[in-house]
Amino acid sequence: MDFNQILTDLKNKNYKPIYFLMGDETYFIDEITNYISANVLTETEKIFNQVVLYGKDVDAVAVIDAARRYPMMASHQVVIVKEAQNIKNIDELIHYSEKPLKTTILVINYKYKTIDKRKKLYNSIDKMGIVLNSEKLYENKIPDWITKYLAQSGYSIAPESAALLNEFLGNDLGKIVNELSKLVISVPSNTKRITNDLIEKNIGISKDFNNFELQKALVARDVLKANRIIDHFEKNPKDNPLVVTIALLFSYFQKIFTYHFLKDKSKGAVASVLKVNPYFVTDYEVAAKRLPPAKLVEIFSLLREVDLKSKGVGNTSSTDGDLLKELVFKIMH
Repeated sequence: MDFNQILTDLKNKNYKPIYFLMGDETYFIDEITNYISANVLTETEKIFNQVVLYGKDVDAVAVIDAARRYPMMASHQVVIVKEAQNIKNIDELIHYSEKPLKTTILVINYKYKTIDKRKKLYNSIDKMGIVLNSEKLYENKIPDWITKYLAQSGYSIAPESAALLNEFLGNDLGKIVNELSKLVISVPSNTKRITNDLIEKNIGISKDFNNFELQKALVARDVLKANRIIDHFEKNPKDNPLVVTIALLFSYFQKIFTYHFLKDKSKGAVASVLKVNPYFVTDYEVAAKRLPPAKLVEIFSLLREVDLKSKGVGNTSSTDGDLLKELVFKIMH
């Protein structure tokens, strides 16, 4: 069952006796745990019926003992086990998961790891309760996720603005949500639109000097704009590390290279294969016309060369700024 369905069922008070929340994306795990913690019991009921345990302090027997207690003057008791990946004998929980109490809601946070689906514990919990494998979203999924997340609260954002946030914040959903909260508070009362100007003012992401704009400048052969951007990068290296720029440029040019050899160049097909928002398909079409496959192969070679030099291979004196200037010059000439 996915995150949205679990949350919908919880809001409808359709509770399961066990929630095993595992995986690398902690945002979904925390959201479900926090919802259960805040909403299943009243504040008065929580006094006797809600307990939080930590995996480094308990073993499976302690968790089972807590889960087997009956609620006092409430329909349920809630037992939350945080850092459950630290429970060494976690497989022993099968002695409870095979016959869990219907009056207990046991929430197990098993972060940064997953349990083997072939294990009896997994199959037992999957049968009697809920197992969520909370995986990190791929970078190309983040802009759409941002758009949908804001839409739930009645806000909108342009695709290029969502892509800008993705570039700067990566795929850490917890971090993204924190920054979106700042933006929502800052939106003028007469609109519910997140703009590039708002992002620059409140988060510190430059709407003009970023890798997204550098890509466009390189394709357009806009020498002045490209040099302004790399000059900004050189002056702000912590916010614009060369390794990130190289990776993003490689991914971008790789998509253009792939576009050249697509048999079906309809917007939907291109968006699906390149894993981009359909809004940006026209940009790749234009880029492919300006950059033939032979030029792209040359660019890949340049990127690999700069990547090696940035790591000290065949380079003793050039700074990251020097390397980026050299790269941009060779790409554009």
